[in-house]
Amino acid sequence: MSFSIVVDHVSFAWPDGTTVLDRLDAAFPAGRTGLIGINGSGKSTLLKVVARELAPRSGSVSVSGVVGYLPQNVPLGAGRTVSDLLEISRTRAALHAIERGDVAEEHFTAVGDDWDVEERALAELDRLGLGHLGLDRTVGTLSGGETVMVALAAQLLKRPDVLLLDEPTNNLDLDARHRLYAAVAAWQGVLLVVSHDRALLELVDQIAELRDGAVRMYGGNLSAYEEQVAAEQEAAERSVRTAQGEVRRQQRELVEARIRIDRGLRTGRKAFENKKVPKIVANTLKGKAQVSAGKQRSLHLEKLEEARERLTEAEQGVRDDAEIRIHLPGTEVPAGRTVLTLPLERPRRTDAEPSRGAQGEPPHPSDGELPHRSDGESPHRSDGEPSGVVLEALVVRGPERIALLGPNGSGKTTLLRRIVAHGAQVPLRYLPQRLDLLDDRLSVVDNVRAVAPSASVNDVRAGLARFLFRGERANQAAGTLSGGERFRATLAALLSAEPPPQLLLLDEPTNNLDLASVRQLAQALAAYRGALIVASHDLPFLETLGITRWLRQDREEGLTES
Repeated sequence: MSFSIVVDHVSFAWPDGTTVLDRLDAAFPAGRTGLIGINGSGKSTLLKVVARELAPRSGSVSVSGVVGYLPQNVPLGAGRTVSDLLEISRTRAALHAIERGDVAEEHFTAVGDDWDVEERALAELDRLGLGHLGLDRTVGTLSGGETVMVALAAQLLKRPDVLLLDEPTNNLDLDARHRLYAAVAAWQGVLLVVSHDRALLELVDQIAELRDGAVRMYGGNLSAYEEQVAAEQEAAERSVRTAQGEVRRQQRELVEARIRIDRGLRTGRKAFENKKVPKIVANTLKGKAQVSAGKQRSLHLEKLEEARERLTEAEQGVRDDAEIRIHLPGTEVPAGRTVLTLPLERPRRTDAEPSRGAQGEPPHPSDGELPHRSDGESPHRSDGEPSGVVLEALVVRGPERIALLGPNGSGKTTLLRRIVAHGAQVPLRYLPQRLDLLDDRLSVVDNVRAVAPSASVNDVRAGLARFLFRGERANQAAGTLSGGERFRATLAALLSAEPPPQLLLLDEPTNNLDLASVRQLAQALAAYRGALIVASHDLPFLETLGITRWLRQDREEGLTES
């Protein structure tokens, strides 16, 4: 097999000495590869090394062809234009100068073979659903999702042989995600994408897992990877059970051997004491017995040690993907109890009719267009128009689980903040997109004690252990935590707060979380018994939560329920 990206013995460390990659070897073939791993495993760093954004401390990387790289955080600058983000402003300026009759050689040099750059740029923007953007529009007027998609268009304009994408669906609404999925599915070159987006990872040809400092390849998409890992884990657990049985058998045999040896020594001693054998014979027999006993003990101890080594080796094959297991009875809300009543202002419409696409066609499906409601019915009429009812007030009763959808910039975050400012009939807590609720100077324990002052240190530590902060890990300063650890610590503080929150607001909680952390979040929320409102574009995650109501925030219609 030929490889398009080869990583040879690469090591990388940050200036403070923190090692991220240590003599890493990896080879990525042609096609689409999804790179997965826990937060902090080095995925983004590896992509930056391949893209030549970072220089390795040792080792080398070889890449076949031109590389396009979309970082997780796109460099902005409110005064920059779409043309600047597409990296074509210099070429466009030269083209316009030539069109005005300026035939200076420098303009022709700047244009090169890109005489159709504006047409290609507009076509690429249109393909990604950004046809409404002008090339001279400033970045400051774009939504976060539009900025990411323009940055993707910039990479596609380069016609790269190898495309590197780092969490490209973060901050994208469903409409933009679907367009990105389509671009990935149509990609004919080499693609290496870091993502936790399940729908995106279902489109790849192979999965590369960065785990424990090594990369392992699995053929097929995410579902195929999970099936292979499940089969491996079943086999590994069988090996552990077999090895445990062998250790127990060797321990029994060692005990039985010691009993036999001790019995023989006692018999010989009694024979001498009863004058049944001469002293010289007794001493000879005793010496032989002791030698034999020593050999027997050594043999059984050696077998026991070998069995323990096989057990250790078998245990190393079992993944220690710890799970969050908590019990939160204090968050329970009785069915039917009203926990929130928030009056809503319906936006003023500027058009007499609903907006439609070209040639009068219904708009492209976007957030809120779900395949099925929880009751099995489609949330839309057969003609494609939303069938949602416009709400004049948001009323939440009992332990409802509400999904809040809507395109980027539609006001989902604003609505959640309004709820916080307005207040509820029960204690509420809000998890913003930025995990800035913790004091970086305080330990994890002290951060939780700050919101649960009456809880004892032992109770706080016991609670944190259920969020996988055990022993000294609970004493870490919040500022030293990895992304996944910080999220778990923030979640622990939210759910441990006094009084227990009976209304929980989450704003894009899965952004920047690895697959393990997303699973841990779902586990924690499964134990939550209060009312829940989650603003998210991550439909697979929402489907794990047992959503009971689907709401959509729209710039023109306001808040609707399907």
